[in-house]
Amino acid sequence: MDWNNVVWDSSMWLLKAYVMTVVAFVVVVILLARFTKWGKQFWRFAAPYFDPRRSLKPLTILAVLLLSTVFAVRMTVLFSYWYNDFYDSIQNLDETAFWHFLRVFAILATVHVVRALVEYLIGQTLDIDWRTWLNHHLVDDWLDSRAYYRDRFLGDAIDNPDQRIQADITNFVTTSRSLSMGAVTAVLSIVSFTGILWDLSGPMTVFGVEISRAMIFLVYIYVLVTTAVAFWIGKPLIKLNFLNEKLGANFRYALIRVREYGESIAFYRGENVERRTLAGRFADVIRNMWQIVFRTLKFSGWNLTVNQTAVIFPFLVQGPRLFTGQVSLGDVMQTSQAFGQVHDSLSFFRESYADFASFRATLIRLNGLANDNLHAAELPVLKTGKSGDDLQVEKLDVRIPTGETLIEGLALTVTPGQSLLVKGPSGSGKTTLLRTLADLWPYADGTVSRPSGEAIFLSQRPYLPLGSLRTALAYPKEPTASDDVVRGALSRVSLGNLGDRLDETADWTRILSPGEQQRLAFARVLIARPAVIFLDEATSAIDEGLEHTLYTLLRTELPDSIVVSVGHRSTLNQFHSRGVELEGEGRWTESELVK
Repeated sequence: MDWNNVVWDSSMWLLKAYVMTVVAFVVVVILLARFTKWGKQFWRFAAPYFDPRRSLKPLTILAVLLLSTVFAVRMTVLFSYWYNDFYDSIQNLDETAFWHFLRVFAILATVHVVRALVEYLIGQTLDIDWRTWLNHHLVDDWLDSRAYYRDRFLGDAIDNPDQRIQADITNFVTTSRSLSMGAVTAVLSIVSFTGILWDLSGPMTVFGVEISRAMIFLVYIYVLVTTAVAFWIGKPLIKLNFLNEKLGANFRYALIRVREYGESIAFYRGENVERRTLAGRFADVIRNMWQIVFRTLKFSGWNLTVNQTAVIFPFLVQGPRLFTGQVSLGDVMQTSQAFGQVHDSLSFFRESYADFASFRATLIRLNGLANDNLHAAELPVLKTGKSGDDLQVEKLDVRIPTGETLIEGLALTVTPGQSLLVKGPSGSGKTTLLRTLADLWPYADGTVSRPSGEAIFLSQRPYLPLGSLRTALAYPKEPTASDDVVRGALSRVSLGNLGDRLDETADWTRILSPGEQQRLAFARVLIARPAVIFLDEATSAIDEGLEHTLYTLLRTELPDSIVVSVGHRSTLNQFHSRGVELEGEGRWTESELVK
């Protein structure tokens, strides 16, 4: 190594190596994306992010990261030559050269540290930017397709989409970077250090046959054979890692349900049942973990044995040549270091198999989420239109997923100020009818036209988002109403005590009782003043006196709004001008309600 020209030589090497690396990197990615299943799955989530038509930032970051990776290999090569010269200075007892190469080492080490820190920053920038984009992409897809709700209608719906979004996106991004840059480093190191080994390697006699450059052939044969065995041992880890994610998420979901339905469980004294359920799911997690442990023991045991055996290879080959004066101590140390680099680089694909197995499991889960979103969006849905001020339903047929008809040929018109009460026995399709009118039920045909104004649906179990009480009252819109309007609405639904807590952030579902949550939903209606109000047993947790008060408020404060209610109580009749009785098997009757 000519240390006087090392900067120029390294610059030329870096330029050539970088160009070849970029070309090879692009070709390999294209081939994997076209001819391998996992490559196609990877490309599904990578191609839109790196598309230059969207933004040049990702490609720029990746280009700089590749440059840093190539630079790192060059630094390793320089350290290899430094080892040779440094140990030769020791063997020759050359004190001047000894201190010179220590100064060279200080420069190399400084450059290496700076490069490593810069590469860390670049790598984290790519991870964060890619994770941010992919999170927004999949969350938007999940919400826009309504897969968060409509996946219940899919026969093969995925498990735990929340865990796939929260954890699998992170694993996908970080592992994609570490495996790809690790592969680039491994290939470049193999090429660079094979040349060094070629210069240092001598002949070896095996079974009477002299093999020239034996070191090169030995390292390649050794690593290729051991890698093939490692792949065979580690293959089951792909499935086991997938099950580990799934079973862990299932156990976590069961814990969340205990917390969510804590009051009901406590009332039922259901601790023993929940304990058995949790214990069963946890046992599945542990059983799978032991399978991973035993498989990893075999896999890691093989890799450790292979790596330890490889340590003595260069000394076995070069030792006799050192003692006969054919090579110097520096040559032996550089051979050991170069052999280790080639061995480690060739072994990268073997030792990364466990990470690749986990990566494959992550790809499968993310691909399942994307497919689930796609299939949910493709489900048929009865599109509702806007038509003047009336609610119009024509030739509406509603079915259950098995094809059995719930409602057949429903036709009605509700004008502003009118109210309609939908009644019928359990299972006749009352709530399903409201889901159909809300564009949620996929098994329906016909025509539904709603007024051009806003429509609000109040369910039996109101939804209160995380955040302040003001946000909950304005949901799904941004809070814009004045404090006086909001406090007035709360007071009219007998929740005036909450007027001073509008900006308090809390889990209001846990703070408010079911009856208070239903009253809060009515306050939401009074603030929004929608054109159509759909109520699905929205007063089931409220006594008849409060129910009378709330419906009276709707009729007096929103006299021009259309009200459609689903309920069982006869007390609701007085607040509705018309009724529809669902009789089952598709039959229905419409009547005027006598107040």
